[in-house]
Amino acid sequence: MFCTRQLRLLGRLGKSVKMLDNIKVVPRGRMFSVQYSLPRLPVPPLQQTLDKYLRSVRPLVTDEEFKTTQKIVQKFLKSPGPELQAFLEKKAANETNWLSEWWRNVAYLDYRVPLVVNFNPAVTFPQQAYRGKDEQLRFAAKIVAGVLDYKIMVDEQTLPVEMLGGKPLCMMQYYQIMSACRIPGIKKDSHEIFLSTNPDPPKHICVIHNNHIFSMDVYGLKGKPLNVSQLYKQLKDIVSQSQYPATPVGLLTSLDRDTWGSIYHEMIKDKTSKVSLKQIHRSIFVLCLDKPIPKGKNIQSSIAREMLHGDGEDLNSGNRWFDKTLQFIVGADGACGLNYEHTSAEGPPVAALLDHVLDFVGKNVESGLPAAEPKPSQKLTFNIPSKVSGAIELAAKEMESLVKDVQVTISKFESFGKNFIKGCRLSPDAFIQLALQLAYYRMHNRPCATYETASLRQFQLGRTETIRSCSVESLEFTQGMQNASLPDKVKVALLKEAVKAHRKYTDEAVKGQGVDRHLLGLKLAALENGYDVPELYLDTSFKESTYYKLSTSQVGAKHNMVMLFGPAVPDGYGLCYNPQDTKIFFSVTSYHVCSETNSEKLSAAIKQSLVDMQALLNRVPPDSKL
Repeated sequence: MFCTRQLRLLGRLGKSVKMLDNIKVVPRGRMFSVQYSLPRLPVPPLQQTLDKYLRSVRPLVTDEEFKTTQKIVQKFLKSPGPELQAFLEKKAANETNWLSEWWRNVAYLDYRVPLVVNFNPAVTFPQQAYRGKDEQLRFAAKIVAGVLDYKIMVDEQTLPVEMLGGKPLCMMQYYQIMSACRIPGIKKDSHEIFLSTNPDPPKHICVIHNNHIFSMDVYGLKGKPLNVSQLYKQLKDIVSQSQYPATPVGLLTSLDRDTWGSIYHEMIKDKTSKVSLKQIHRSIFVLCLDKPIPKGKNIQSSIAREMLHGDGEDLNSGNRWFDKTLQFIVGADGACGLNYEHTSAEGPPVAALLDHVLDFVGKNVESGLPAAEPKPSQKLTFNIPSKVSGAIELAAKEMESLVKDVQVTISKFESFGKNFIKGCRLSPDAFIQLALQLAYYRMHNRPCATYETASLRQFQLGRTETIRSCSVESLEFTQGMQNASLPDKVKVALLKEAVKAHRKYTDEAVKGQGVDRHLLGLKLAALENGYDVPELYLDTSFKESTYYKLSTSQVGAKHNMVMLFGPAVPDGYGLCYNPQDTKIFFSVTSYHVCSETNSEKLSAAIKQSLVDMQALLNRVPPDSKL
């Protein structure tokens, strides 16, 4: 949810950047070889968007509500729709990406709720087999070396341009995920990126152990990265200096943004605290060395909880800095993964980094000759007056409540994966999305507005669009599956039509012809030009169609890992999946406070829906390509 003006390739080297539009230089290299030939994000035709909008709300509202919405849409088409459309078209003609500045603010920096669960996704790695502190540190050293190995490719611009459907994608998100940090503010946050092209680029990471925070240089003389053995020695020294828990300053980053912003501005009045905070902001990434956690019956779900929120002050929630873009987490018991702040990037660039890191770790080889003259690590110190101490206590209490409320379920579906679905000549993503629709309908006896992330990276600085996965066709399919008297051939026909509709919407969304970002732009254009909020946005249908009880995303990775994030609404689910050739990994989150939702039950319902859909297709194999 971001913003930007035109990026310029020429200019002098910049200092740290708070906004993407302040980046003056992007290195010329393989990674950005087509960056400035990418098209600009289009503004879809107004009538087209409103027609799609009407069709998308139809399965979610009553006949009477739909008639009212049709009248409101017709009114909007007369005024102020055309005036707002003209404003957007002019904006699009003058800016690299008409949406990105608005999106950055509206979706991220303006939001004042805590980052934990609400915004920061997490990723679970397969549980590692190492045991004990020494093996934990050796594994952590390999993780750090793997990230630095990837960073070299980013810095030297040797990453290949990513492609989708034969079209090149914007690579800016890869450029932003390291040495970046969200900075708390009062009423609005900022976001800093410390580029490798700076005269004084960051050369350190921050390591958190027992709530102590250290600055650890990971480069030696002449910018050579430390090898695995050197990194291990540095980490071992850090652990020896932090045997007993410190005040969990990192818990402050879990507070609502206004409270944290107020405390932050109080802290930077103190020179010692200000220097320490700056070191955290400038770090390449954060490494969290965690203590063991209690394991429930589902070990991967327990690990996922640790990655998502740290499992409370008594465990690892204070061993975090949730404002930092990348936090690698290495537990003493083999629980490993990542928590990341979302402003810089979506899931796929992060997953690509993690696949590289796990590949690097799997090679189990030394990362090179030792670097000369490595510097010793430095413990960061904070002066904590009573106001800050009180805020830490408040953060601890609120974190305990959140940990108790969030239900996390990680599951692995092993009956089939992408290969079976492709063998039926169906889209794996559409097939899985229909399984989600069927599972939700079976649990709640009604459809719901569903958000699926689509990438806009075919365009310069593109971020995301919404795929409205609940459709007229998906509802017909889910209702048909529940009708025992309906012949299998009819059910297969409904399945095929629903897959076709989902693929069509997806294809249009990634081409910049979706509904939600255009509607957002029209609303923001109205506010920017002094209009009242148009009636369209106050209508019951709009509220119902944007109240996403299913917030979903596909984040594929070749390793057995899965991303997870919190629900978008109190009575909804957060749902992410990693489809592989022969299996599918799912994460499902919900809140205990809502008696209607249950992550474990929905996870089981998804598996059953997939099994039932496979059985249906096996009985009546599809005989035509969609």
